[in-house]
Amino acid sequence: MKCMMSRSISKSIARVVILSAICVGSLGSPLLPNPVLARNTGGAEETKVSLAGLNVTVWKPATNEKAPLVIFSHGFGGTSTQSRFLMQALAAHGYLVVAPNHKDAFGSKSTFFRPQVSFKKADQWSDSTYLDRHDDIVNLIHALHKDATWDNQIDWSKLALCGHSLGGYTALGLGGAWPKWKIDGVKAIIALSPYCHPYLLNGSLSAVSAPVMYQGGTRDFGITPTLLGPQGAFAETASPAYLVEFQRAGHLAWTNFNRDANQVELIDHYCLAFLDKYVRHIEDKSLDEKAPGVVDLETK
Repeated sequence: MKCMMSRSISKSIARVVILSAICVGSLGSPLLPNPVLARNTGGAEETKVSLAGLNVTVWKPATNEKAPLVIFSHGFGGTSTQSRFLMQALAAHGYLVVAPNHKDAFGSKSTFFRPQVSFKKADQWSDSTYLDRHDDIVNLIHALHKDATWDNQIDWSKLALCGHSLGGYTALGLGGAWPKWKIDGVKAIIALSPYCHPYLLNGSLSAVSAPVMYQGGTRDFGITPTLLGPQGAFAETASPAYLVEFQRAGHLAWTNFNRDANQVELIDHYCLAFLDKYVRHIEDKSLDEKAPGVVDLETK
């Protein structure tokens, strides 16, 4: 029975991730104006650069001081700018945000929406699956260190990872869910509707040592169920950990497709409050409070 349920979940996840990838490709396009993205960015600056052979988008805070660093990993078939509203909010709050385009980004002729291993076959995923994403982040960190212009802008004692969907898989892997992927110095991980079924099958989420915040939604039918319950990702993750489930949020709620200003504000709020606590060591009591629009908030 458990095996049958696992196969059913995998098929549901595969449909969600593939369809989302097809949709998400035009997220950075001016053909899709979104009033949410017209908010005040607090002086944060968005720029495109080339680092470690990667096309990277950077959001710089309006400060001359060294800033905490957040590295964002996009979803399968997504782009570095797919979650612009959240990147803007992080930078406006003082974080330097760096987001690379992975090899599977939208428009890639080498992948063209074909995953390395089917999302339906989570039991066949291993630490070699999307190892190139691990390499992207490791090489990006090395390049930032090596370039004095960037190195002097970053407070390396305050490093966080954030990822959506397959990017959540990437961030969790780098945090230790794949032990061979683990990198040092990570103070916090935000996993936004993350594809973590391979980790659940391998029982490896307990190896993640950094604090983790999972975010899901009531309309995120393929992914969020894997975060919930006694055998879900939240339960399998060591303390401290958080789970926030938003009312009416689907798998693309964390992307530029989200036009619900209230939902966007909630996503921003919980991400910032979590990062502030575990990266900057600034307490925000509202992190532990279930705001209107949140159907489930679990902490440990």
